[in-house]
Amino acid sequence: MAVLPGVLGCRPLRRTAKVRLGTNTAVRGTVARWQAHLRGLATAIHEISGLQTFQQAEMIKRNQKLPLTAFVLFFLLLMGGLTGCGCLFWEKRTDTAEELAEKGMEYFEEEDYYDALQAFTTLKERYPYSRYAILAELKVADAHFHRKEYAEAIAAYADFLQLHPKNDVIPYVLYQIGECYYKQLLGEDRDQTPTHRAISAFQRLLKEQPNSTYANKAKERIQDCRKLLAQHELYVANFYFKSKHYEAALSRFEGVLAGYRDVLPLDKRRDVANLVLACKKKLSEQIGEGVNGN
Repeated sequence: MAVLPGVLGCRPLRRTAKVRLGTNTAVRGTVARWQAHLRGLATAIHEISGLQTFQQAEMIKRNQKLPLTAFVLFFLLLMGGLTGCGCLFWEKRTDTAEELAEKGMEYFEEEDYYDALQAFTTLKERYPYSRYAILAELKVADAHFHRKEYAEAIAAYADFLQLHPKNDVIPYVLYQIGECYYKQLLGEDRDQTPTHRAISAFQRLLKEQPNSTYANKAKERIQDCRKLLAQHELYVANFYFKSKHYEAALSRFEGVLAGYRDVLPLDKRRDVANLVLACKKKLSEQIGEGVNGN
């Protein structure tokens, strides 16, 4: 039987007690390890549960956002439809007749005839019965004129004449029609239709409005046109003369002297008179040659 040295009065320890003591220590270590393992497992479970909770929360948020997203999309589609049909209450305000007239005149002062034409065209179409409608009709024609759109200008001035034959600006309108043709005059070797039409327009002004402020200017324009016609006739007559078509040349030269003597300089009249004699001489020679030949 063993006795613990240095310790008096102690009961001797049996071998079985030592075995039990070792067994208890091993058990305690095992329990500690399992406790640590369980704590780690609990921590992992907690983290997993937290992750699942977070995912669930995100799902809930997304589910909550879906109705809001759908509402926003619906609202945008509705807005687009309303904008397309012009039903929105905040649609751009329409300019009044007076505002369009003011804009058009400002564009004229700036020589911006394109925008002026747009403004007055809109005014004429949108407010046909306003007190600015007559101004718009006239300025549409003027805008075409300044843009060198003479066919459109003539048509617009003609419409004004038909709609407002007693208006105070009729002399101006008649003169402008003549100017539209005058601006299209061509050279002496080209077609003279615009020249004849310009003369007719200015003559109408002189006939219907002889005392207007545009009468003198119309007379000057008519003389310019007649000078051009005289030059054209001389051009054709000289062509016939050089081609030895003396009869046709004679007719043209005599026509110039009869119809345009007043617009020809003195020296030019003498030249034409000499060409008339030359044509007659050539024709006489041709007749003489024909007689002698027979």
